[in-house]
Amino acid sequence: MSALTDYEGMLAAIKMGDEPPAEEPARQQWYMKKAGELVKEKSLSLGRPLRAMVKTFGCQMNERDSEKLRGILDAAGYELTEEEEADFVIYNTCTVRENANLKVYGRLGYLGGLKKKNPDMVIALCGCMMQEPEVVEKIRRSYSFVDLIFGTHNIYKFAELLVTALENDRMILDIWKDTDKIVEELPASRTYAFKSGVNIMFGCNNFCSYCIVPYVRGRERSRRPEDIIREIEGLVKDGVVEVMLLGQNVNSYGKNLPEPVTFARLLKQVEEIPGLERIRFMTSHPKDLSDELIEVMAESKKICPHLHLPLQSGSSRILKIMNRRYTKEQYLALTEKMREKMPDISLTTDIIVGFPGETEEDFQETLDVVRKVRYDSAFTFIYSRRTGTPAAVMENQVPEDVVKDRFDRLLALVQQIGKERSARFLGQTLPVLVEQVNSQDASLVTGRLASNLVVHFPGDASLIGKTVDVTLEECRGFYYMGYRAR
Repeated sequence: MSALTDYEGMLAAIKMGDEPPAEEPARQQWYMKKAGELVKEKSLSLGRPLRAMVKTFGCQMNERDSEKLRGILDAAGYELTEEEEADFVIYNTCTVRENANLKVYGRLGYLGGLKKKNPDMVIALCGCMMQEPEVVEKIRRSYSFVDLIFGTHNIYKFAELLVTALENDRMILDIWKDTDKIVEELPASRTYAFKSGVNIMFGCNNFCSYCIVPYVRGRERSRRPEDIIREIEGLVKDGVVEVMLLGQNVNSYGKNLPEPVTFARLLKQVEEIPGLERIRFMTSHPKDLSDELIEVMAESKKICPHLHLPLQSGSSRILKIMNRRYTKEQYLALTEKMREKMPDISLTTDIIVGFPGETEEDFQETLDVVRKVRYDSAFTFIYSRRTGTPAAVMENQVPEDVVKDRFDRLLALVQQIGKERSARFLGQTLPVLVEQVNSQDASLVTGRLASNLVVHFPGDASLIGKTVDVTLEECRGFYYMGYRAR
């Protein structure tokens, strides 16, 4: 789903004889037009359209960044595809866990073979993984066929970097250590016509001892509320009914603005936007989830009754070593407070198993929290040592077989409770936002409740993007089968 209508006229008005403007985003708009000329010239010489694909690894913020990358490629005249046999391929990378890095290296080997068959192919890498100097050095050494490498801080410069890559035969490197710039007014090719992510802030100041994010995403930077509201209003005019407000820790939103604004106040402003039906957000850090935010959520007609609240560990001792800045008791008190105000709220979480020094007693504390909070679902991870973080050099790394046993026990408990929690809506008729035709049965469509649970029911593509009332007839673990209410 492309949102380029305004850009087509704007790009047509740019005179390319001029030097590119110094200000943003006008500078990138100039380079979009320049890229379009280069793409058109190459397309004419080949006698076919040029194709581009963007592959995303990682979180919702990476997904949103990829929509911008696709929007710029679309504006430049590329046909977007999901096939890697394209003329321009860009990987937007993640580095939260080592496995994410290994996936990228594996795919690069495949791309190298494709480029031998198509020497004009352009290969680009961006995202969090590219902020690690040792990664960039490995790519320079072992994957020299890569044409363009840039990081997280200058992703808004993609049009300019694209032109540089198209005009040069050498590898282009543009990695920034940090930035205070926020440039958002660029085209985006959205995955869904009816919902969209919206960045409200960038970076992280928390420095959890296991996490690489503050080192690759930089310090917290909040967007001005008026800019966020204007973007969402534009999305609603373009057919969006649900937004996901994105930040590494949305609860810290607004603290560094010239005139500080709380996240709860921003939510109130977003709720007032006519035509917007659903508001989601992530991620929330437990250490600064305020009573004000809980009140706003409880009173809201649009904020979805779903909160992703990462626990990471149920042991106060481990939480201290993790630098999470809350205790088990504080976390439990917070979830109890939320359930008092919103009895039906869906709580989901992240949990790490096998953090350095974790004992069986520590692990039992985690299981205790899971039993008491009763999450709808949980993302469970085996601790991944990330070079450059304090935890990577800690002693008492937990043996692999012990970690695996704990992980299996945790997963079994999470799944058991999740199935029990999911069944609480059985027999009710609730609004479902339809997202797609079911991938395995074309007679069904798939959508989500406000609580984020998935629902499948009979329907066709005409329902996509619409909110319909569905009677939840059967609960199958983590999803429902239902039928449209008459």
